[in-house]
Amino acid sequence: MPRFTSSDGVSLYYTDEGEGLPLLCLSGLSRNGRDFDYVAPLLEGVRLIRLDYRGRGQSDWAAHETYSIPVEGRDAVELLDHLGIEKAAILGSSRGGLIAMGLAATVKDRLLGVALNDIGPEIADRGLEVIKTYLGRRPVWGTMEEAVAARPKVMAGFANVPVERWQREAETHYRVVEDGLDITYDPKLRDAVLADGAQVVPDLWPFFEVLAGLPLCLIRGAHSDLLSEDCFDKMMARRPDAIAVQVADRGHIPFLDEPEAVGALRKWLKRM
Repeated sequence: MPRFTSSDGVSLYYTDEGEGLPLLCLSGLSRNGRDFDYVAPLLEGVRLIRLDYRGRGQSDWAAHETYSIPVEGRDAVELLDHLGIEKAAILGSSRGGLIAMGLAATVKDRLLGVALNDIGPEIADRGLEVIKTYLGRRPVWGTMEEAVAARPKVMAGFANVPVERWQREAETHYRVVEDGLDITYDPKLRDAVLADGAQVVPDLWPFFEVLAGLPLCLIRGAHSDLLSEDCFDKMMARRPDAIAVQVADRGHIPFLDEPEAVGALRKWLKRM
C-alpha cells in the first residue's frame, strides 16, 4: 500500500498510476482519491496521482486543527517531493480546487496548470449550509440499500444518473458497521470546518488571479449550489483564455466522466 509520512508525522495514502504528464488529483472536503475513479480511464498520457487527505479515506487521522487548506496543501507538496516530481498539473474538485489556488499563491513554480471542478473564489452560502447538515455525522440509513435508494434525493441537482453509479458512490463513501453505516473519514473534520466558519472569510479572488499564466480549466455543474452561475461568469470574464464548460444534469460536484468534462480536461492537458 503506497504511503508516505508528512513532516508532522501523519501517514498518508496515495496512488500513482500511468506514465506521462504528472496530474495530481485533489478531492472534495470529506471525500478521497476514489472520486477520480470515473475519469481516470478516460485521460491518456498522464501519470495520475491521487492523495487521500489526512483524516480521509485510507490516510491516518490527525489532530482536527490540522484539517485545514494550508496543511493539506503542504501535504500535497510533500507528496510531490516524496515522488521526486518537480512540477505537476492539479485537478482539484471542490476543496481540492481551493488547495490548488493556495498552492498557486505559495509554490506556483511547482504547477503546470490547474483545473477547478465546481469551485471558485466565491462559495455560495446555500451550498455551505447543505454541507453542514451532513458533515461529520453518521448516515441516517441503516443499510447500504437504503443509502443507494436515497442518493438521488441527497445529491441535489443530479439527473440521468444510473442506479449503478449511486451504488458505487454509496459503497465508496460509507462503510458497513455492526449497527448500520458509518462515514469513511474522521468525524472531527466537522469541528475543523465549523471553527473555520467562525473566522472572517478572506477575499479569494486574489487566489484566483494568481493562476494567471497557468493553463486553466473551469468545470461547473449546471445546477451547482456551491459555485453560482454568476461567479462562474466572472471567472470566465477574468480568464477568457480558460477552457470552461458547464455540465448538464449535474449539481455539486460533476463526476468528471461526463462528455463535457472529459472534453474540457483533454483540451486542457494538451496545453501543457
